[in-house]
Amino acid sequence: MATLANQRPPRLLFLITVDWFFTSHFLARALAARRAGYEVLVMTHLEGERARLHAAGLVPIHWQVRRRGLNPLTELRSLWQLVRVYRRQRPDLVHQIALKPIVYGTLAARFAGVRHLVNAPVGMGFVFTSTSPLARTLRPLLGLALRLLLNPAGSRVVFENADDRALALAAGMVREPAAVLIRGAGVDVHHIRPVAEPPGIPRVVLVARMLWDKGVGEFVAAARILQERGVRARCLLIGGLDPDNRACIEPTRLKAWQAEGIIDWLGHREDVAELIAGSHIVALPSYREGLPKALLEGLAAGRSIVTTDVPGCREAVIAGETGLLVPARDPKALADALACLLENPQLRQRFGAAGRRLAEQAFATEQVEQTTLALYDALLGARAPGGAQGGSYTQGSS
Repeated sequence: MATLANQRPPRLLFLITVDWFFTSHFLARALAARRAGYEVLVMTHLEGERARLHAAGLVPIHWQVRRRGLNPLTELRSLWQLVRVYRRQRPDLVHQIALKPIVYGTLAARFAGVRHLVNAPVGMGFVFTSTSPLARTLRPLLGLALRLLLNPAGSRVVFENADDRALALAAGMVREPAAVLIRGAGVDVHHIRPVAEPPGIPRVVLVARMLWDKGVGEFVAAARILQERGVRARCLLIGGLDPDNRACIEPTRLKAWQAEGIIDWLGHREDVAELIAGSHIVALPSYREGLPKALLEGLAAGRSIVTTDVPGCREAVIAGETGLLVPARDPKALADALACLLENPQLRQRFGAAGRRLAEQAFATEQVEQTTLALYDALLGARAPGGAQGGSYTQGSS
């Protein structure tokens, strides 16, 4: 672990816009850092997770920020708050997650004299997935900001999939020695264990926030096609609304689909692992991802996967071995792939067994934690575990 000149524990600050995403995807890494001797602070818009962060021994700091905020005065206040917190807390290392924290946090770090940054673009967000006029307008502006701010001196950039890493390198957003591949949040393969498929009508689950760019509309259309063909299946949507996201689906639309008898929408659930264990296929027809946690949980549970051949999603699947890949925005291709697995339990089970092996070999949480801690230590000048120092860290392979 890194040792600083004044011998105090190194101070690590996570910056992220929403607290629930931190606890879902980064809490395990924060706890690993705390066990390794780091003092860990989490600056985020605190809603329902403050008590959980406190109980975990982390220091929560409320950030007045909105993901979709565009008002210049409000955004300047969010940026100025960052500058003040960075100056007051004097973190030795800041891990900035998603695009707004990266842009604002890197600017704040310059003003506050913070030298070491880990910038994690994750899934690239609404601006890079949507075809709306607003997204097309913002895309070149955000691209310029990332070229200027994504990879300053003293920083590393963590990508969750090889496609995003290659794209950023080609666009000149990041220097190759600083481009790090850590494949997603990982999955706890000790907690999530493979179980036999349940009897009865096969279940297909989509686990995600109810957003258009998660492919929810295509999933519903594919479910309708299966119904018209007489293919027996129960199609479940598992996930809550995200009204602060511009791609959020209206709850009236979700309820109408359910009333039509096409899908069952279960809303936000805490028992996702159990619901996946009670399924036969995990589907995610997303337009783009970092590396979706739901697919990793499906692999760990020994379930076959159907997902889109796009960055992030394809990273979680070996096509024809652990699942099937289909084109994005193509309900018929999605329905065809689902029908193939629904009607062939032996193929599903073969894919599921191979997927479990892949989860153990490439996506176990311990690998993500170890690689992340090695990166932190290298940035702070200490020799990382296993002898790694600086440069590029790659976890696993496709």
